[in-house]
This record gives sequence, structure tokens and C-alpha cells, in this order.
Amino acid sequence: MLVVRRIAAGAVVVILAIGITLVASARFGRQFEQSAGSTPLAGVEAERVGGRDIARLQEHLREQPKDAVGWAGLGLAYVEQARVTADSSFYPKATAALDRSLRVQPDGNEPALTGQGALAAARHDFPTALRLADQALKVNGYAMRAHAVRVDALVELGRYAEAEKAVKHADVTKPGIPIFTRYAYVMELRGRVRDAERVLKLAAGSATHPADIAYVRTQMGDLAWSHGDVAAANREYAFALRVDPNHLPALDGRARVSTARGDVAAALRDRQALVGRAPLPSHVVALGELYEANGMRAQAKAQFDVAGAWAAIARANGVVTDLEGTQIASDHGDRAEALRAARTEWARRKSVHVADALAWALHVNGKDKEALTYARRAVATGYRNAMFRYHLAVIEKSLGRDADARRDLKAALDLNPHFSDLHAPLARKALKDLS
Repeated sequence: MLVVRRIAAGAVVVILAIGITLVASARFGRQFEQSAGSTPLAGVEAERVGGRDIARLQEHLREQPKDAVGWAGLGLAYVEQARVTADSSFYPKATAALDRSLRVQPDGNEPALTGQGALAAARHDFPTALRLADQALKVNGYAMRAHAVRVDALVELGRYAEAEKAVKHADVTKPGIPIFTRYAYVMELRGRVRDAERVLKLAAGSATHPADIAYVRTQMGDLAWSHGDVAAANREYAFALRVDPNHLPALDGRARVSTARGDVAAALRDRQALVGRAPLPSHVVALGELYEANGMRAQAKAQFDVAGAWAAIARANGVVTDLEGTQIASDHGDRAEALRAARTEWARRKSVHVADALAWALHVNGKDKEALTYARRAVATGYRNAMFRYHLAVIEKSLGRDADARRDLKAALDLNPHFSDLHAPLARKALKDLS
């Protein structure tokens, strides 16, 4: 019994040390522009949690059912498993475990409050995530995970000035890789790319575990990729995969690099492997767009259908999927439904990613004059995003604002000439036509 308890306690410590991936849709693949906001919400060590850890916790809790920290750890582990496996059926299990933790310890239960915040964020209920993070921090102002949830929620709500203030406070209060990577992303969103690079380099210097190293180096690769430096991105992704061959975000990055270099066969192998191992909507849509860009329309449609099915299952498990649904449907589905979902999501939160999604949904529904307002809002923070700039340019072109369209098409292609398998070639053609 004592041995079992020690093993289980170790599992609890590992899980509660996680700077967990708090929003399943975040880092939704820069090529797809990551639905809920490309936030590096992965918490680095979260990759270490798996079925064996869950089994250990379950065994421990059968022996010690009044262990509130154990129940909170199990809830967090379920949230992480949902992210890793793309299986949203883990969310109801997480709800039950976290509720059990609070029944065992109703007062002062920071781990359970933070876990509930993480779960709310994973389901894209960011106001609730923010409220729960604030409650957790009142109990323990040094809780790194609660600080991470709070920053993530503010970012996803589009409250960027508050997010910057929150991440600076977290960096002073409880610095660590989960905070460093969030700090870098907030800087990037506000157009401060050099500051983002500097912070990520500091994070890389402090990382020691292979999963941490792979995570940070992938973030560095993503930053390089988003600004068109294919060679630097390739170096970072390769480094990450040498350290941790199972790090899927780095595999996703390598697939993008292969496409940019014209090695479609290698890109297809990596994309098919990603979908086989983790059928997240970002992976599924990226594979579909790669198929479509190479004339494989039937295979592409099958992937887009899978992405739509994922959204339906996720909704059944309490996930708000309007942003993902909008991004998929605007290019690959029911355009009227895309606009409905985009307007619904904009009513909830005012992030740059939602502004861009709403602008594009308006455009594909022929409402370019209204779309222009939101497309401009998407780029107003200084965030250098090639897809956003391309969307703005297409809307400007549709309105006859040719000079503006030329400027923004050039800006998109200068920033990253490989920003999308489908849209980058269209951007080059549109710029040529306008010239």
C-alpha cells in the first residue's frame, strides 16, 4: 500500500507541475492560423502526461478517495488527454474529477479552481476561465498554472493590454517556461517580434527536459516561419524532433517546411502521420488543403468532412466551436453558416483572430464593405500575420481599392511567401493581375 501511495503521489506531483495546454484550439497550426488565437498555450511538460499517469491516479484515488489534490490532478490530466488525442469525451470526465475535488475540499482548493479554469478555456469559455483563474490566484498568488490560465483567457478575449500586464506580473511572481512562452506570444501579438524572439531564447536557455526543449524550439520555429525564414524554421523544427521525436507540433512545422521547399511527398507523409496520431482540426484541415493544392479534391473533401464531424462531437462535449467552424466553413463548407458562427463568436470575444474570421466570412458572403472594418481591426495591433494581410487585400480588391490591395498583397507575401498551401498561390496571382 505504501509503495502504491508513493507512486501515485509522484504522478500527482508530475501532473500538478504541468503548465498544461489550457486551450485545445490554441496553436491551431500557424498555416491554418490556429483558430482560437495561435496562443502557445501548450504548457511544455504536458506532453509527459499519458494514460499510465491517469491509471496511476485512478488507482491512487480508489485507495485515497478524499485526496482533493489527487482529484484535481486527474481532472487536469483528462483535459490534457483531450488535447493530445483530440478526444473531447475526456472533458466530461475532467468535470467530474474536478467537481469531486471541490466536494472533498470546498474551500481554498486552488488546484481544482485552476483545473476548472483550464477546462473552461479548453472548451473556449474564456470569461469563465478568467473568473476561475482570479479565484485560484486569490487562494495562491504564486500558482503558475493559474497565472497561465489568466493570461490565456485575456489573450483569447482580445484584451491584449491587460494580457501584457498580467504576463509581466506572472513573470515577476512565478517565472517559468509556461510564462515565458506566453510572454513571447503577447509581444508578438502587439508587433514586438524582436522582444518575442528574445524571450523565447531565454526560455530555451532555461529548458532542460526534452519535452520542454522541443516545445520551446518549436515555438522559435513557428515565429521564424511566420516571418518567412524557412531555413531558420527548419533548423528549429529539426532540433525539436532530434530532442523529442514524438513532438507533434514540430512534425507539423516540418510538413510546412517540406511544402515550402516543394517536397510534397514528404509533406504528405508528415501530414498523414499527424492526422493518424492526433486528428485535431488543424491537422485534418492542413492535410485537406495540401491535397486540394495538389489537385486531390476527393481526398481533400474527405478531410474537410472529418473536420466538420470533429466540431459536432466537440460541441456535444461542451466545446464552443464557432471559430473553428467559421474558419473551416468559409473556405470549405456552408458560407452562410460560417457567417452565423463568426457573428456569434464576435459577440463573445473581440480577439484579432475572431476579427479576421468574421471579415473573411463576410467577404465570402459578398459583404465586403462591412468586412473591411473587421479586416482592418485584425491587423490593428501590429500583429504581423500574412493570412490576415492577405484577407485584407482580397477584401480591398473586391471593393476596387487596387492600390491598397497591391500594398497588402505584397506585404503578405513579403512576410511569408508560403503562408498557405491554398492562398499563397492565389495571392501571387492577384498581385500579378493588379500589377
